[in-house]
Amino acid sequence: MDTLQGMRVFAAVAEAGSFSQAADRLGLSRAMASKHVQQLEQHLGVRLLQRTTRKLRLTESGSTYFERCRQILADIDEAEADATKLTLRPSGVLRMTMPVSFGVKHVAPLIAPYLEKFPEVQIDATVSDRRIDLIEEGIDLAIRIGATLDPGLVARRLGSDHLMICAAPSYLARRGTPTRPEQLEQHDCALYSYAADGNEWTLTGPDGPVRIKVGGKVRANNGDILTQIVLDGGGLMCQPSFLVGDAIADGRLVQLLPDYALPSIGIFAVYPSRKYLSAKIRTFVDFMAEALTANTAWSALA
Repeated sequence: MDTLQGMRVFAAVAEAGSFSQAADRLGLSRAMASKHVQQLEQHLGVRLLQRTTRKLRLTESGSTYFERCRQILADIDEAEADATKLTLRPSGVLRMTMPVSFGVKHVAPLIAPYLEKFPEVQIDATVSDRRIDLIEEGIDLAIRIGATLDPGLVARRLGSDHLMICAAPSYLARRGTPTRPEQLEQHDCALYSYAADGNEWTLTGPDGPVRIKVGGKVRANNGDILTQIVLDGGGLMCQPSFLVGDAIADGRLVQLLPDYALPSIGIFAVYPSRKYLSAKIRTFVDFMAEALTANTAWSALA
């Protein structure tokens, strides 16, 4: 059997949740798509999908295998693109999206140098902390920060950052400085609307992880707004170091509970899973990766 083709068909079925939709996308008959998956299951000796007359779902083995297949297929697609990249010239409009604060501070400074190197490319950038559907909105590339990523997309990790809890000296002088995680519940916390954990913060100390439910009078969907509010003495906040590191370094903010670790967050270049990655996407992602290792402002995030 053609194991690679079986993996492609299985991954397409898992993403679509339907043999018919996957077959249409791959230009196969439904029967042929089903045959490929059956042969793959026989080859592996495990059942990957549970089928009923109305729906199908991944088994536990199928779910694990799907995640590995998706990465393997993405690597193969990128290897194919790399094999021909010398014959491809980056050109056309690169439509990209990124979080507001990170985009302004760390992506925008790269755009002019990139365009100088690749003058046939044009950039159409959207800054938004809302998670945009790349395929639905015609976006080529997204810069995303977080622990989870959308299924069905290809992601290249560019680096990582860590969260920090902090407050202004004026607020701490007025309300006191928390020295234990549970004391955070007694403080006004400025919350990020799109945080995966909502109003719960997880801190890990000598006794293991502790989940603290926090609250406050302010919630916003942008880190810069929260930072300004906290700088003005409006409470505590939990934000990435790329956003608050400078203010902590110069004393405008104070890091709290430094002996407790907070979750790290990944910085990813994300793009739709396609057979051939366009030169404009590949070169911009490579350009960012090089900047991450060469620039001190980026290397702190690696």
